[in-house]
Amino acid sequence: MTTAFEATDPNTAQARHLVVVSGGLGEPSSSLMLANRMASATADALSAEGLVPEVHVVELRLLATDIAEAMVNPARSEALTAALAEVEQADGIVAVSPTFKASYSGLFKAFWDLVDDDALRNVPVLLGATGGTPRHSLKIDTAMRPLFSYLRTKVLSSAVYAASDDWGEVTGGQESARTTPLQTRIEAAGADLASVVGRLPARPRRESGEAKPLEVIPFDQLLRGH
Repeated sequence: MTTAFEATDPNTAQARHLVVVSGGLGEPSSSLMLANRMASATADALSAEGLVPEVHVVELRLLATDIAEAMVNPARSEALTAALAEVEQADGIVAVSPTFKASYSGLFKAFWDLVDDDALRNVPVLLGATGGTPRHSLKIDTAMRPLFSYLRTKVLSSAVYAASDDWGEVTGGQESARTTPLQTRIEAAGADLASVVGRLPARPRRESGEAKPLEVIPFDQLLRGH
């Protein structure tokens, strides 16, 4: 299932279409929370450059059954088709996965297996990941970057990994052992993605009606993980 905020006229030269894919499985989900904060930072930076962000958030846990079915059956559900259509038209992508066995989750990988190999050529991608301890942070470089390099995307050198104790400083609790606070890293990464997306022309969008319109929900609700 996908949700959207800051809906705009996608045909204007100032509009930029961002898609955030969260592989979080829980409710609430730290991966979704990180993804939404990264989206917020990117949207703020784009707005500061005079561009208008249109952001869609895809929660893979809500599509888990549809994704599994699509792996063994060529037929795809309407919800999964709409999510893939949004991703394949994106001007920029934020992709976040929880850590499983020092890598991304199987659900996360299965979704990207369904994306057309040539659909995301040269599309900027900002990576994020969550895990219990900082020692798993290298999974972004060892597992996630090769996946998106295979899809021929522009994988940004910036990335954000959030361990469990990183969230303390964000929510007002215990401080993290990291030297750079999580929110500072999120804002820097979002600015990097916005800078790349802003320099590129908007990609053509499909004709109206080819993808099901998505629900628009308040931005502050997205930050709470709705």
